[in-house]
Amino acid sequence: MITLQHRTIAHFDLDCFFVSVECLHDKSLKGKPLLIGGQSDRGVVSACSYEARKFGIHSAMPMKTALRLCPHAIVRSGDMEQYSYFSREVTEAISESAPLYEKASIDEFYLDLTGMDKFFGSLKWTTELRQKIMRKTRLPISFGLASNKMVSKVATNEAKPNGQMEIAFGNEKIFLAPMPVEKLPMVGRETSAQLRRRGVETVQTLSEIPIGLLEAWMGKNGIALWNRANGIDESPVVPYHEQKSISTEHTFPTDTIDLQFIHRELVRMTEKIGFELRQQNKLTGCITVKIRYSDFETVTKQMTIAYTACDHVLLEKVKSLFHKLYDRRLLIRLIGIRFSQLVQGNYQINLFDDTQEMIALYQAIDSIKDQFGSQYLVRAAHVNHEHRPEAVNPYLPKGVGTFKKRYPGR
Repeated sequence: MITLQHRTIAHFDLDCFFVSVECLHDKSLKGKPLLIGGQSDRGVVSACSYEARKFGIHSAMPMKTALRLCPHAIVRSGDMEQYSYFSREVTEAISESAPLYEKASIDEFYLDLTGMDKFFGSLKWTTELRQKIMRKTRLPISFGLASNKMVSKVATNEAKPNGQMEIAFGNEKIFLAPMPVEKLPMVGRETSAQLRRRGVETVQTLSEIPIGLLEAWMGKNGIALWNRANGIDESPVVPYHEQKSISTEHTFPTDTIDLQFIHRELVRMTEKIGFELRQQNKLTGCITVKIRYSDFETVTKQMTIAYTACDHVLLEKVKSLFHKLYDRRLLIRLIGIRFSQLVQGNYQINLFDDTQEMIALYQAIDSIKDQFGSQYLVRAAHVNHEHRPEAVNPYLPKGVGTFKKRYPGR
């Protein structure tokens, strides 16, 4: 039986992915401060080049603030279709070679290479895979090779830009020791501030604190911190399957041809699983719509899309698929919607042309759905005025149930 200490894990990360794709299409952008995101006064930065980061710019920063820090920065709105295309190209290259891999996000992958040293060196194999990806996509990509996922990810960050690094088994603590605590995954601004207030500035200092004391300070997070500081991470590489999906379907009480009613159902169902998608912090790259007619004939149609979890984008695609599919003009018995090709990722990365207000709106919608239930906040397009949410739940705040009046066009 192979023990955890013998594992070999590679972490691949595409460097400044969105920026690199933009530079691939326009070579004049290379070496310049480049911002990807909304170009309006209320837009946000989705990604930025290393040159822009030197001015203190980071993702999720208001575009207005970023341009104040670097007035000569170049702004591009972004092209999620292109980013999704290159993400799939890299996934394909890895799937052709790796025995076991996990697609952690649109631009990040973990590979379990345990046991491959018996046949050839893992470093040599990983180096050749990196070169294959760069030849295929012409994009820079970095990797870290170590005994677990956490150390390999830190190694990748140290190898960037466009580099590679191997941490030999047994050297995990030595590698991490001199680093500031912020270099550890999951150590954010708040955790960092707590540690520094207690005089903990380096990973080595953190690793020397008794685990019981860290648990007293931070609860279960303290135990996790101690493990990371000591180079311990037993989390497995989760096999990636394109078949993973979120779906819903509805069989009507009476077969119908009422398109207005069907459209309302499409909106309701799309919002329902769109919310589930965001709850799981995932994006979908493929939509499937299913229709079952009254004679029980079942037809489906699917569409590969740019990775997203935004309702207004998903609704447009779902409706388009339905109208292409519904060609018999017979009574409909059932409709279904499925989102597949799921990857980890925050839906904000798709809001290149949207504003802070739009991002805040999605966050507010999801917060209300968390509190009261997803069925109590719906688009006006599918509100049945005889069954308004307030009538079902009298404890809902007045106005919950529709946001079309406040945010017209959404």
